[in-house]
Amino acid sequence: MAVKVLVVDDSGFFRRRVSEILSSDSNIQVIGTATNGREAIDQALALKPDVITMDYEMPMMDGITAVRQIMQRCPTPVLMFSSLTHEGARVTLDALDAGAVDFLPKNFEDISRNPDKVKQLLCEKVHSISRSNRRFSSTVSAPAAPPQAVRPIGTSLGSTTHARPAAPVHAASTPAPRRKPYRLVAIGTSTGGPVALQRVLTQLPGNFPAPIVLIQHMPAAFTKAFAERLDKLCKIRVKEAEDGDLLRPGLALLAPGGKQMMVDGRGAVRILPGDERLNYRPCVDVTFGSAAKAFGDKVLAVVLTGMGADGREGARMLKQSGSQVWAQDEASCVIYGMPMAVVKANLSDAVYGLDDIGRHLSEACI
Repeated sequence: MAVKVLVVDDSGFFRRRVSEILSSDSNIQVIGTATNGREAIDQALALKPDVITMDYEMPMMDGITAVRQIMQRCPTPVLMFSSLTHEGARVTLDALDAGAVDFLPKNFEDISRNPDKVKQLLCEKVHSISRSNRRFSSTVSAPAAPPQAVRPIGTSLGSTTHARPAAPVHAASTPAPRRKPYRLVAIGTSTGGPVALQRVLTQLPGNFPAPIVLIQHMPAAFTKAFAERLDKLCKIRVKEAEDGDLLRPGLALLAPGGKQMMVDGRGAVRILPGDERLNYRPCVDVTFGSAAKAFGDKVLAVVLTGMGADGREGARMLKQSGSQVWAQDEASCVIYGMPMAVVKANLSDAVYGLDDIGRHLSEACI
């Protein structure tokens, strides 16, 4: 059955172009368009699409306000379009907070220059987030209790009423964390990651004993704003990684978008140009692999929600070195792709619900 899509944008050109690109996929059906947030809400209620593509800057009602109201009235997976600027990154993070599942840069040049690549990426995103529709229709819940942070500044991602509750974890099926003086905690994620990372990291104490590296699939213009946002919300420190940064307890270094991050045995990070031959920049496999080489069996890796299988081969290298690998469970994932790849390859030492991972990290690291 075709995925039904509602396209929302105040630009007539962009509405037509997005509609044309999506309609070129025989398994996608554009069932309507809207020019502002108010129309989007009306169309979402009337047409009941499987996915909504949404611009954020529109007259009458902006995209973020529309997303919030759609999540309250008819929860539907939303793919946001955003500009490749620091302000665009901030707005995109607000949209994810409001309930959007994923985002794509709104780049007119790419549409003209690389139409086939844009078509592939857009259609893949729509198909992927449409599979979360069953969760949206059945798991609208009351908001979780807000995290208690030492520096509670800014907006809390994932605290709105559409938030998907993590499935309960039973001791019979999931082992207790293995306590150890880990030299590094490495966390990799993609779709759904901004919300997931916040929910994990806000549970960690300011004196968390291990250094942390974060690999989130995200454009270059977005990672600095995301790191700043996390730093305001968490008790630990969070910053966008720079070449030569030292790994320190209680500090999380976020891989910069468009580049690769590696760690070395001296306890420093290396930031390298993104290799065009790799699908992901940053790539979880690259960072995990370097951690395996640098720290052997002293790494605790966590693979969170995301499309695809990035992290699986890096997890394999970590396991071969004797390190521990955890995966997020299916019930609490936005997209059960990356964790599933690790679990199916028999590389996971434990599978935990999202809301339990932060607590278990604090228990495991000594």
